[in-house]
Amino acid sequence: MDMPMKRNAPSPFRLLDELVKGPMTPAEVQDLMLAFNKALIERAMGAEMNMRLGYRPGQLKPSAQTNERKGASGKTVITERGPVRVDLPRDREGSFEPLLIPKHERRFTGFDERIIAMYARGMSVREIQAFLAESYGTEVSADFISSVTDEVMAETLAW
Repeated sequence: MDMPMKRNAPSPFRLLDELVKGPMTPAEVQDLMLAFNKALIERAMGAEMNMRLGYRPGQLKPSAQTNERKGASGKTVITERGPVRVDLPRDREGSFEPLLIPKHERRFTGFDERIIAMYARGMSVREIQAFLAESYGTEVSADFISSVTDEVMAETLAW
């Protein structure tokens, strides 16, 4: 696999200087953070696909590789900053199993832990629903919250 070496990553401060040209409202900061989350998730998923296939977009496919890219599919992922619509890469064989956001998952790591922590502190399902709607801008059902807490209870009982 002939993958180019990584270049030194630019300084976060230089990136911020390019992004933030003046004062920003809280809504503008939130929008920028969501856009950055989207770009970061899509870039990381693209890197996973590159590693899986052994070549980057635009490069020649290795002769031994039978699989290839097949565009992307949209998915709304719930992150700690709110819902983000991302385009996830697909492959022709349908065998790509991403590690960052596994197939059929809609929650980015950390979201379930917040629900569990609130539940453990004695918050009701309705209080958790209200908190998630207010904090993340996403509506979740009581069944969803129960499924998250039930998974933990099952794991705890098995332990």
